[in-house]
Amino acid sequence: MVPQDASTRTQESPDAVVAVGFRQAGPADIPALLELVESAYRGEASREGWTTEAGLLEGQRTDADGVAAVVEGADSVMWIAERDGVLLGCCQLERHPDSVVYFGMFAVRPGRQGGGLGRALLAEAERVAVRRWDAKRMRMTVLRQREELIAWYERRGFARTGARTPFPYGNERFGRPLRDDLEFEELTKDL
Repeated sequence: MVPQDASTRTQESPDAVVAVGFRQAGPADIPALLELVESAYRGEASREGWTTEAGLLEGQRTDADGVAAVVEGADSVMWIAERDGVLLGCCQLERHPDSVVYFGMFAVRPGRQGGGLGRALLAEAERVAVRRWDAKRMRMTVLRQREELIAWYERRGFARTGARTPFPYGNERFGRPLRDDLEFEELTKDL
């Protein structure tokens, strides 16, 4: 039996006339999820969209083990947006103490960015976090150097907390930095 909040839901994207379905990812989705996340953030394909980190980092954004840990985790889910069986976007939701849900691994296929799909997926993620875990707050980290992306989140109700953490230099699992000043900034939103 599929949990009620894990069933496919369809929502009209705010700026696009394309209906997308939302559902929880399973193990069979891991290869496609990995390809999607990599294409949205790294390499030449990522430059088609506006979320690219290609000017800051090269190499991989994540790996199959990292995606599998989210998909198969007891306190986490990977939520996906798709249309006609084609994966268009995804995000990680992970339950933390004190009614906080971590939001991460957010990716929208580069050719689909800028049309409202990301906004619709974020709204769906917030709904799932509240329904599944009774979340009161969503937390995320974003590279501090991504001012345009941080501004996008601020327009959706997130606020900078002032907390920063260093980038894990030397751990190529997260990519090879092209700068020596990378760090993550924390943002939160009350749900």
